[in-house]
Amino acid sequence: MATTDYYETLGVGRDASAEELRKAYRRLARKHHPDLNPGDKAAEDRFKTVQAAYDVLSDPKKKEMYDQVGFYSENGVPPSGAGRGGPNMGFGGFDFSEHFARGGRPPSGASRAEETTNFQDLFSQWFGRQEAAQTAPQKGADLEYALNIDFWQAIKGTQVRLNVTRQEICTTCGGTGGRSGTNVVCGECNGTGTVTQLAGAMKFSLTCPRCEGTGRLKNRCSTCHGDGRVAATEGVDVRIPAGAQQGSRLRVAGKGNAGSHGAPAGDLYITIRVEPHPLFRREGDDIHITLPVRIDEAGLGTKIEVPTIDGRALLKIPQGTQNGQKFRLREKGVASSKGGTRGDQIVEVAIQAPDMGDERTRELIREYATLHPEDPRADLWDKVGHG
Repeated sequence: MATTDYYETLGVGRDASAEELRKAYRRLARKHHPDLNPGDKAAEDRFKTVQAAYDVLSDPKKKEMYDQVGFYSENGVPPSGAGRGGPNMGFGGFDFSEHFARGGRPPSGASRAEETTNFQDLFSQWFGRQEAAQTAPQKGADLEYALNIDFWQAIKGTQVRLNVTRQEICTTCGGTGGRSGTNVVCGECNGTGTVTQLAGAMKFSLTCPRCEGTGRLKNRCSTCHGDGRVAATEGVDVRIPAGAQQGSRLRVAGKGNAGSHGAPAGDLYITIRVEPHPLFRREGDDIHITLPVRIDEAGLGTKIEVPTIDGRALLKIPQGTQNGQKFRLREKGVASSKGGTRGDQIVEVAIQAPDMGDERTRELIREYATLHPEDPRADLWDKVGHG
């Protein structure tokens, strides 16, 4: 069966550090998060693949197994064809006993059982562990969340309460995963910390997935089934600062998944998505608006009221204002979320043609044309040049 190269999924090399894996995961999780790609099944599938890859590579135990045999499964049994070096590089169907017999590796006259023992010793060096190691505490995984807010919430700031589903410390066992705190010999590996698995005709040793190489097994907690954590939905209060922009990313420390064996929890990252406003358009900390102006107001000049995010403001339209001309209202934009400065409001004039529904208006326009017969497009031809 085809398997996935988790390193390729995250776009990192096999020697990537924990921090590099973390950064790659955050970047891809934000890009493909279902909340940021509503209705996009491909993005949702990609997000799940990225999540699965990070779940394995961020856990040293799982990562070790993956690096050794190119797969990770909870029960330690490889998919058909999986072997060392990554997906689809298995040893299934190969019998090396004849090679050892010819090559003289086992002592002369060695039995087939002794040859099998040699195989196990050889591949234990590759795939196994010389000593069982205790599971190290691991910080909890970060969580990504997308939040929609309206235009005014982004401008003025707000506080929202999110219901976040996260892994929390199991209150039944206090995060230990054990029921009574007593250790028993692991029945999966009989206390050795390793188990023997088959891949085709090959036998090799792997770290026992049940006791994680310790050889001892606590009586499992009936609530968390030995994981030490349980899924729970928690209400988290999040303060959105005034001036938050589209794509702003907020961090809520310690509200990601709980860590294992007493390690700290991960963080919750919230990506802001601001809904558009029907009149105002925001660019950085500046507010843009298109203002309809009558032809007489533009021609003769006037003062008119302009809507701003603070209310009404007075704008002077100079005599002879042209269509598309822009005016700046200083510090009528958005107060920066970083503090200390405020943007401007940019007003673009859109001159409206008069309603020609009555004869008197048409007569005035004809009179205007008589007074100003010049062609406003005359100099266009000089600018065209010759092709």
